[in-house]
Formats: sequence, C-alpha cells, structure tokens
Amino acid sequence: MKTSLLLGMLAAMAVGAAAEPESAPRAAAQNPYETALAPQGRTAIDRLVLAKLEKLGIQPAPLCSDAVFVRRAFLDTIGTLPTGKEALAFIKDEAPNKRETLIDALLKRPEFTDYWTMRWDEALRVKAEFPINLWPNAVQAYHRWIFTALRDGMPYDRFARELLTANGSNFRVGPVNFYRAVQDKSPDGIAHAVAQTFLGERSEKWPKAKLAGVAAFFSQLDYKATGEWKEEIVYYDPGKVTNGLAKAAAFPDGTPAQIAPDTDPRKVFADWLITDKNPWFARVAVNRVWAWLMGRGIIHEPDDLRADNPPCNPELLAYLQKELIAAKWDLRHIYRLILTSDVYQLSSIARTRSAAAEANFASYPLRRLEAEVLIDALNQITGTAEKYVSAIPEPFTFIPDDQRAIQLGDGSISSSFLEMFGRPARDTGLWSERVNKTTPDQTLHMLNSSHIQRKLEQSPKFQTLMRNATAPREVIGGLYLMILSRLPTAPELQAIASYAQTEAPAAGVAAKGGKPGKGDKAGKSGKSSGSKYRESGKGREAALDIAWALINSQEFLYRH
Repeated sequence: MKTSLLLGMLAAMAVGAAAEPESAPRAAAQNPYETALAPQGRTAIDRLVLAKLEKLGIQPAPLCSDAVFVRRAFLDTIGTLPTGKEALAFIKDEAPNKRETLIDALLKRPEFTDYWTMRWDEALRVKAEFPINLWPNAVQAYHRWIFTALRDGMPYDRFARELLTANGSNFRVGPVNFYRAVQDKSPDGIAHAVAQTFLGERSEKWPKAKLAGVAAFFSQLDYKATGEWKEEIVYYDPGKVTNGLAKAAAFPDGTPAQIAPDTDPRKVFADWLITDKNPWFARVAVNRVWAWLMGRGIIHEPDDLRADNPPCNPELLAYLQKELIAAKWDLRHIYRLILTSDVYQLSSIARTRSAAAEANFASYPLRRLEAEVLIDALNQITGTAEKYVSAIPEPFTFIPDDQRAIQLGDGSISSSFLEMFGRPARDTGLWSERVNKTTPDQTLHMLNSSHIQRKLEQSPKFQTLMRNATAPREVIGGLYLMILSRLPTAPELQAIASYAQTEAPAAGVAAKGGKPGKGDKAGKSGKSSGSKYRESGKGREAALDIAWALINSQEFLYRH
C-alpha cells in the first residue's frame, strides 16, 4: 500500500485499522527485554556463578530476550550497534543455537580488532601529547603493533613478553613504546607500570623492598636520542652503572633472581612472569577480560589486586585461569566462554537489588555506553560523521570523515563530545580513568544541542527510511530497529498514536484525501503529495521526534 501521510495513519496503525503489506514489521512482545527462561547451568561458568548465588540466597534474573541479546553481543564484542537488518534477522531466526553462532561470527569481524585495540590502547597509555609525550610516529607504531597482535591472535604470553623485552627505535619498533609511555621513566616508575599492567597491582602500596626488587630488573634500560625529532632508541645497556642494583633483583613473590652476566634482566623477569605456574599473570588477564565484558571484575577493580580485595568467586577465577593456560593463552577462547554463558545472557532487570547481587553477577550490569561507542552509534543510525581534532598538526592527526571513534589510535585526538562523555585521558592506564557516570551536561547535550539536532535533521538514513516506507508501521519499526535493535511494543505504538493525534491533527485531513496539512504542498517535481509529505512535512517531523525520544532513552544510552 502507498500511504499518503504518516501521522494521520498512526491512530489507525495502533489498532490495526490500516491495511498493510504482510512484510511490515509487527509489534514486539509485551516485555521486549527478557524471557521466562531461568539460567540452567549449561556451562562451567554458569554452574560456578549459580552455586554462589544459591549459597547467598540470591535469585538470578531470567535470560534476556533475543532483541536484547543481539544488541548486547554486538556492543560488547565489537563496540558497534547491529544494523536494523541484522537485528531483525537475528530476532526472526529460529535456530536453537543462534546465540552461539552469532558470537562466533562477531569474534571474526574486523570491528572486534578495532574495539579491543581501543581497550588495550587505554591500558597501555597510547597517546602522543602531555604527559605521555609520544610523538605521533611512535603512537602509530605502538597502536599498529597492538592492532596487529590482536588481529592475528597473538598468544597473550607472547604479547606480554614482546612488550617487556623489546629494543629499538620507538618510531619503528612498536612495543618499545611500553617504556616510553610512562611519565616516570626511572626503574621505580617502570616497575609501577609493569605491576599495574601485568600483575594487576598498584606498586605504590608495596613494601619498599618489594618495589626495589622488581625495579632492579629495569635498571639497565636506557634511552638514546637520534637525529630525528622525538625519536629514541630504547635498549638494554649492559654497561650502564647501577651501583649493584641489578644484582638485587627479586621477583614479586620475594624469590631472588639469578641473572647471568650480559643477560638482559627484563628477559629473566618476562620468563618468570609468563610461566604457567605464575599465580598472577593468567589471573590478571582473565579478570580484565571479565571486567571489560561484565562491567566489573571478579576482583574489582581489575588493576587493584591485593590481599584485602579478594575475588567474589575464587572458583570462577581459578577456572578461567586454567582455561586460558589450556588454550595456550588465546584470549578469544576466554571471550567465547563468557559470551556464550547463561550468566552473560541474564536480563539486566535484577530480581534482587543488593550489593551482593551486583558483585556476584545475579543480573547483567547496566552501564552507559562508552563515549566512543556512543558517538559511533549516533553516527551509524543517522548516517553522519564526526570531526576530531588534536594539538598536533596534520598530517599526523588527519582523520577521514568515515573514521569511527573506536579506531582512533592516538589518545590526543579527540572531540568535545568524547571529552564530555568521559573518554579516558590515557595518562595512567588505570581502569578508573574512564568515567561512565551520566552528568547534567551530557543529558542537556543529548536533549538540546545543535550537534545532535543536526545529526537527526540531516540524517540520510532517516530520509531513506521515510522515502522507501510503504506503511506507517515500517517507519516506526525501522526507527526502533535502527536505534534500539528491536520492534516497538503495542503500548509504545499506542503512545505514538496518541502523540500524533495531539500534535498533528492537520495530518488526519490530508490522510483522508482532503487538503494537505501545513508544509504538505505538492511541488512541481511530480512527486505525490504523500511522498512529499513523508520527506519534508509533518511526517518527517514526527519521525525526527520519535528518533530524538529514542536516542535520549536509557535503553539507547545504556548497555542492558
């Protein structure tokens, strides 16, 4: 059917009075967020978490709906919203193992590498400007090395060892920038970065003797300038005078190190770190991945491991450690274990509201989209782009219009939106650097800013949807799928109809074949009144109003 006006049909649409083609999307279930299915303990993760919840007397949430899962899986795995077509195809898919199939497909998508490179860039302080002061050439080399390692599935033990033992130009050997990207390049400062990154500990809380023992491994590291601006050679200098400090090297467990003459002490430390018997290395890695996917660590925060901050579920942490080692340090294996578990697939609507329920993962944790993911989502659904700037001049910081925020390798390249929405500065690499709490400024920006308004008004995606729709429900369903990855419920359609009747009564006249409403004049282009109306009249205004309401909803702004 070729409808003439959008708004005049909304009331009829809500009660099914308008004739529509069979292909038009129908309303979603009354509760689009969860199922009636309880978690069954299918996997080892499920059994360990559910056993702990039962012991605490906490009821877990039921499993989430397919619509929630497809959105959640896309955002958590590749930092990208599903398209409306992808969401609808998944919702309609009746295969019993479709969730596992989706996860396997997402883990192979190129966006997986983009998104998780961004997360590692934060932890490894990839940034050109103050206080890190890497030159863009070094940032590009560092970022590219991380990207390539993740893309190619480099085992995590090798990833750590190459970072710790690299030598060479910071412009040409990416991993040497691990030592350049610290504010304090003394042995103590480097020991602090190593402890935070690979041991999950904050060395400022260590006894002095423990810090000195670890710092000694890095006492013969040196830096040499070249003739090129900001280039440095990072290298092991066996002739560097350390006043016997290197001989005092001791591992974090207190065991003195045995270092042969002319052996780089960093290699000795790296060999100790990545052994299967090391109680810290695998634990920190799997706890970090769990925290990234689940919003909080089994030990929280994931870079604050200490005796008086025990894991909420020691058995779960031990299981994941063993799995990482058995998988030969393949982190993707840990991602898949978590993402295909019932625990990950729980509804975000908690059945028990308490600190213990939250800490023990009785429901999926609500949290706002990261700044980069949010602006990419807004650009994706509107078909618009963003401008990014840096204090460093082009060509080093030129960003193409189609580049997404999750692909920004340099932490100094930013925008006012990213700054406002809590993108981490990458100065310390700490988990707490990213601020995901909603502020009044953020709320006002989403509601009132010309920045967001322009994206909606100039959206080629919305214009195409309006132009191609053959039924009112297609427009509304299309907006919901693009923005929320689900179809509207019947009550939502009723609310839209009520709004249409209140705000645009003139549209009803034109819908019945009478005079066109204001703004619905037929032009000389030969377009029908209805087509012209959908593109630029009240129908377009209504679609923009609906889109504006949806992007300001918590359902859009939050992972759920």
